[in-house]
Amino acid sequence: MDIKEYFARISYQGSHDKPDLATMSDIFQHHIQAVPFENLSIHCGESIELDLEATYNKIVRKNRGGWCMENNYLLSWVLKTLGYNVTLLGAKVYVPELDAYPDEIDHLLLQVELDGKSYIVDGGFGMAYQLWQPMELISGMDQPQTPGVFHFQEESGTWYLEKVKRKQWVLNQSTLTSQNVENEVCRRIYLFTLQPRDIEEFRGCNAHLQTAPDSLFVTKSICSLQTADGIRALVGWKLTEMKYNYRDNMDLVEIRTLTDEEIEKTLKEKFNITLDKKFVPVNTSRLSLF
Repeated sequence: MDIKEYFARISYQGSHDKPDLATMSDIFQHHIQAVPFENLSIHCGESIELDLEATYNKIVRKNRGGWCMENNYLLSWVLKTLGYNVTLLGAKVYVPELDAYPDEIDHLLLQVELDGKSYIVDGGFGMAYQLWQPMELISGMDQPQTPGVFHFQEESGTWYLEKVKRKQWVLNQSTLTSQNVENEVCRRIYLFTLQPRDIEEFRGCNAHLQTAPDSLFVTKSICSLQTADGIRALVGWKLTEMKYNYRDNMDLVEIRTLTDEEIEKTLKEKFNITLDKKFVPVNTSRLSLF
């Protein structure tokens, strides 16, 4: 494992000799625009390993992406290598359809202590709820970013992350499947505590999420990548491209349904991904990712 090889993978050419907020933010930005949030392995008959070297080989050498336990585990290695003080945390991702959080942790994120302040670094959420910068751990303060306004709310030691949503201008309305998203002003994303976690604590959830019949990652094939001004995402056969704050606090959304023949080409051209095994797209869950 070589930090310079990782920098080449994310096209980062900035300085890295000083572990400060500007450097961390710059590396983070490069990471989310180069490394997709994706679960394609599950739909290619491959297993997702919770092993740092396997993750490094997959993301850095094979030009793949990964989900939270891959992206953030790799980022923790990167930041520790550069001298940052990093702690693994566990979160529970909000399920809008159930208006509830799960009983067990199902998301890995990072806490970084820097110059007497605490930051949340999460490069593994993907879609329209992906942070674009590290967030300072302060309760009740709006933190505007390009994707929208994020904020934390702390109650009795539990922290809640939420995002204030913009209106969406969808170019082809007929492709919309969920109408309730239009009325949603603020979306809960996840809750977490500041209890330090060990990577071993995520083994059960890593296995469960790729095998349970009702897991979002089993019922949907997902590949999303942050771009210079928005995101693009392939969920099942549906390719969505979103431009943030296109006009008047409104995001521009374009959705297209691909044919089987277009999938492989789209993964290569839009996400820089070439798969080793045959990929079978899936989208049987009604859960909205936007």
